[in-house]
Amino acid sequence: MSQSQKKQSKLHRMLRMTVFVDESFEQLFTIRLTPIALAVGIGASAILLIAGVTVLIAFTGLREYIPGYPTGEERAMVIQNLMRADSLASEIAMRDNMLRNLRTVLNGDDTPTADNTDSKTAAPLITKQSLANLNKEKSDEESAFLDDIERLDKYDVAEGNEASSVVDSDLEATFFFSPIKGVVTDRFGVRTGHLGVDIAASDGTPVMSTLAGTVIFSEWTLQTGYVIAVQHDNQLVSVYKHNSQLLKAQGSRVKAGEALGIIGNSGELSSGVHLHFELWYKGAPLNPENYIEFETNAE
Repeated sequence: MSQSQKKQSKLHRMLRMTVFVDESFEQLFTIRLTPIALAVGIGASAILLIAGVTVLIAFTGLREYIPGYPTGEERAMVIQNLMRADSLASEIAMRDNMLRNLRTVLNGDDTPTADNTDSKTAAPLITKQSLANLNKEKSDEESAFLDDIERLDKYDVAEGNEASSVVDSDLEATFFFSPIKGVVTDRFGVRTGHLGVDIAASDGTPVMSTLAGTVIFSEWTLQTGYVIAVQHDNQLVSVYKHNSQLLKAQGSRVKAGEALGIIGNSGELSSGVHLHFELWYKGAPLNPENYIEFETNAE
């Protein structure tokens, strides 16, 4: 018999494995198999063991004990940081877009620059020609009120007030519609950095446009929530912050007293349902209480 035949016969010969009780030598069970079957059984058992350990680690909390594998808290923190970074990038882009629009309108440039990478969210270009083509007709109620004011001014012998001594003469005959009626909880202060007034009112109260104009900003911001800004004639800009929702889109033409949004408590800097209202004239903040009565019980 050749060497190859001897090796082949060894692989196919039957082997017997018997298990006895040590004390009584009682036979419990016997297994008969060839060397090939023994090798296949050991290999299959190893594969099943590896697959079981892999599944156990992949779908249970044991994977967190593997060195270098992040825990659930670390993965949640990574996802949260990515979302914050994306929100900050969007916030910066919207703020830059708003500042470009405000700078264009306040400076009266004929060729403003705007971020038009996204045609759906980019603000419309505002030029002197487009402003000149806007409808500047006043409503019947506004015209009647201005006529009454002019008649009263004929008999006014006062030497003037603080507003007329501070602002341009273009604002002396301007009637500002109160954006909301309520209680003033925080007043205007340049030294404190509060460049507007806070008016508290009932939840769900609509916020009105103080003058006719064009919406130049209508977006969500991280600190002040839903914000809308309106460009008016005479280089006036009004800003309404912390709304619960916005009713006008960027580029919309609005009338005095027309609803712009709903009062709310949005943004990180808000601590209650209120409206933060700002009034800007030629790039400088004005005290809105010099021109508008916000208090519901004001006489």
